[in-house]
Amino acid sequence: MKSLFLSLVFILLLTSCQHKEAVDMIVTNANIYTVDEAFSKATGIAVKDGKFVAVGDVAEINEKYTAKETLDARGKTIVPGLIDAHCHFYGLGMTQQVVNLRGTISYDEILRKVSAFQKEKPSNFILGRGWDQNDWEVKEFPTKTALDSLFPDIPVALERVDGHAYLVNQKALDLAGITRNAQIDGGEIVKGEDGEPTGVLVDNPMGMVDAVMPKPTRATEIQALKDAEKLCFDYGLTTVNDAGLDRATIELIDSLHQTGDLNIRMYAMVSNTKENLDYYLPKGIVKTDKLNVRSIKVYGDGALGSRGAALRAHYSDKPGHFGAMITPVDDINELAERIAASDYQMNTHAIGDSANIVVLRAYQNALKNKTDRRWKVEHAQVISEQDFDFFESGIIPSVQPTHATSDMYWAEDRLGEERVKGAYAFKTLLDKAGMVALGTDFPVEKVSPFLTFYAAVARQDLENYPEGGFQIKDALSREETLKGMTIWAAYSNFEETEKGSIEVGKKADFVLLSDDIMEVPENQIPNLEAELVFVGGKRMK
Repeated sequence: MKSLFLSLVFILLLTSCQHKEAVDMIVTNANIYTVDEAFSKATGIAVKDGKFVAVGDVAEINEKYTAKETLDARGKTIVPGLIDAHCHFYGLGMTQQVVNLRGTISYDEILRKVSAFQKEKPSNFILGRGWDQNDWEVKEFPTKTALDSLFPDIPVALERVDGHAYLVNQKALDLAGITRNAQIDGGEIVKGEDGEPTGVLVDNPMGMVDAVMPKPTRATEIQALKDAEKLCFDYGLTTVNDAGLDRATIELIDSLHQTGDLNIRMYAMVSNTKENLDYYLPKGIVKTDKLNVRSIKVYGDGALGSRGAALRAHYSDKPGHFGAMITPVDDINELAERIAASDYQMNTHAIGDSANIVVLRAYQNALKNKTDRRWKVEHAQVISEQDFDFFESGIIPSVQPTHATSDMYWAEDRLGEERVKGAYAFKTLLDKAGMVALGTDFPVEKVSPFLTFYAAVARQDLENYPEGGFQIKDALSREETLKGMTIWAAYSNFEETEKGSIEVGKKADFVLLSDDIMEVPENQIPNLEAELVFVGGKRMK
């Protein structure tokens, strides 16, 4: 009798299991922010073939599904895979292959780091990135004198943290053919009182040095991409928008995706060169499971930190200096018309108020009678009060909250008391545009999206400065910030139907966090960690 009873129980259990749908993974006991339209919460998800097939109550999911793998979240928070809407992924990887100058607090420290790196990894052309004179006691551009003394026969090119200036030595100037008589539009060859180049090149003149740099090997490029991917997965990023890539790099990324050697999803902005545009615009959108190529990255002006941003009135701390347009106004207008005639999106770097109005007017004119183009202004950093209304017409501001907290110590010096009020105005931009896409601009800033989140909501640095937050009226709420790093960023990429929220049918990209990002005290947000990271239901960390 007992054996008959056990047999019946087994049959009932077997029958019950047969009625359940088999999935690849079930996540239970989670605190899930789905970031759906209602910003609803859930406690469980089921994943099959790389997509969410169920989102909701754990008990209901367990009743309907059986899984090969079950993950008990132990009450921890899960959010959609984080999207960095503006970064330099390939550039981040390449900075891992050169001298890292981020965080240096003096020119002497830079010289020590460069010398040590050259001893450890001797090179015929020394490259580095990350210096920022605004972090030094003497906040003036350095000169090449010390580099010339240390490296008289080896060219040196050290890139500023924002990517908009080089410090080079005389050997590099000689190789590039840069003399006291050189003149290049769209930037500056900084010269001393004697009229000779000091070694600092801002924006377009940097291209002359680029032309004589040794090209990285394919092996170096692959290693750079893998290094960047590891850093991004460590912080919970599952999609990155690389703001400016050439065809060769895009095709390398695609090949690594196809072989499974690279798994991070990529929204690739094509760098604005004749060769790139002539190839991609007629070709049309390139879309795979992990790569999306449908936008052109244009540089309007330079950066505020190097006084290259184009301003309507002169710099408050440098009378007579207005910055410069990297791409001339007429060229921006022509580009806008050409891109508007294609399926591609135009994403333009604009920092200064002069550059922003040039870009906004070009967009408005080119997009007449066109709908749902989702063109972006990358950075949208300094906006004149009367120009915010342009964002009501479907133009998306793609902004980087940590720029505000990095620049706040000197931004008013550059812009003055009145003009700075229209800078880093994320909430104002959100109110006008209906959304903001959030990113970091790494390696200009650090990779961590948790620093992005903190800067957006607290508007303070890691020492809680300034009290009350920098221009706190333009802070974002936590819900707005999470949307800006997920569903709004996905929308800005034309990908809102496939990612950006945890909903049935979307790609199973999600992150398990060390604490509740929506509830943890503000000053603890920077300490959050991405403990588990999934792309298409596959664990990446």
